[in-house]
Amino acid sequence: MADGTPLTLQHARHLLRRTGFGASQAEAQAFLAGHSTRGAAAEALLKFKPAGFKAGGNDHDVIHDKWIKYMLKVKAPLQEKLVLFWHDHFATGIAKVYYARLMANQNKLLRLNCRGNFKTLVKAVSKDPAMMEYLDTVRNYAEVPNENYARELQELFTLGVKDSAGVDNYVQDDVAQIARAFSGWTYGKAAYFRSWYHDYTDDWPQRGPKVIYQSTGGFGPAGRSFTVNGEGAQEVDAVIDIIFEHRDSQGKNTVARRTARRLIEYFAHPEPSLAFIDDVVAASGFDVDFEITPLLHAIFVHDDFYLTAGSPVGVATRKSVRWPVDYVVGSLRLLRMKPKGRYQYIDGGGYNRVFDQLSNMGQLVFDPPSVFGWDWETSWVSSSTMLARYGFARDLTAARGGGSTAFRPDKLMNLGLTDPNAIVTAATDVLGMTGDLTAGEEATLVAYLTDNGAVSTLDLKDYDTRNRKLHGLFTLLMQMPAYQLQ
Repeated sequence: MADGTPLTLQHARHLLRRTGFGASQAEAQAFLAGHSTRGAAAEALLKFKPAGFKAGGNDHDVIHDKWIKYMLKVKAPLQEKLVLFWHDHFATGIAKVYYARLMANQNKLLRLNCRGNFKTLVKAVSKDPAMMEYLDTVRNYAEVPNENYARELQELFTLGVKDSAGVDNYVQDDVAQIARAFSGWTYGKAAYFRSWYHDYTDDWPQRGPKVIYQSTGGFGPAGRSFTVNGEGAQEVDAVIDIIFEHRDSQGKNTVARRTARRLIEYFAHPEPSLAFIDDVVAASGFDVDFEITPLLHAIFVHDDFYLTAGSPVGVATRKSVRWPVDYVVGSLRLLRMKPKGRYQYIDGGGYNRVFDQLSNMGQLVFDPPSVFGWDWETSWVSSSTMLARYGFARDLTAARGGGSTAFRPDKLMNLGLTDPNAIVTAATDVLGMTGDLTAGEEATLVAYLTDNGAVSTLDLKDYDTRNRKLHGLFTLLMQMPAYQLQ
């Protein structure tokens, strides 16, 4: 792992694909020309200033479409990949929150803090109205405690249920005690504290002292009290400060290890080694200051980040299944297309809305299926969701006419090519798939273009040939396993 490690073309394309929505061969070459080392590349990608974009609207489909539209044009795609990650990590759904405005405000909060300080982000999300509604903080009263947020704060947002050695990170009493800290909170335009609904020790002595982690976390049998600054609104931040000091059974910072693992799983590949996790935590100092940007930098320069780069599917490498949003936005960006009209539909094939296409693929932003977020990897793959992906590819390449809502291969590649092998290469260059296909897959595509060898050359300037063969080639490529994976 070194900042000074030379960046290869293969690795540049991999980096752009994992940190954005894909890159053509030409885009990868241009990026490599300006960033010759892994360190320089990572620094360039991470230097963006988080934007204050907020999806306005009163309905789910409206704010959904506006975020997708923003992803299509954003100049720092890593920003949106991070917002997607945090949206899944702090999963909150409009089906329960109900108000689109609250979801849009939370989305902006995640965007502004997407590469900042993780502890600051956790504190902000804990008092975010959408989260307070979704996990019932607003229904947490001293008389009738609600433990939902206290449990998920630990289980999903910070510690995880068990550490890397399979040892419990917290017990039920920790959940009950932390719930006391969050009692009395509600929101109007912003979160605010109502002391008359708060659980004070003098009022509820039978619940014991406000102490957590007496059996886990490396704090010893005395645990830690979260009333060192007194009782009331300040208890929330005190609890989070203690959580961020938690140590696992191996003496490592629990929050740092788990957060690094999740980011690696998202950006690199599933099942990362513990050595990879500990390397990036140590290199970035994430277990001390919890700054996200240095942690991401350490991930993007690590040798293990590039383990999945540069070989066809099934050839001794681990791949990740592209999220539906990644598949849709990446395809549109690579083909320089956009949905059409107020309802954001694809102008070809079944003329289906992007909202409906993504719903059929299993992912609508602003409405993950549960507090656990979306299931990743092979959970994205089923007979119905794959048919939805194939249908989307068909619709894209069937879009005719002019302008940016139409599929225009003449804007993407040289139509003067006549050799079938060169045409396949040019198309894979456009889609960022060069080198991802096996020799057998390439031969099958050539056979498709040549009608199993019946013709030796193609005239792509002929409308019928282009419409039948070239458009079909792009459809096939976007339906292949190599394009579903990264």
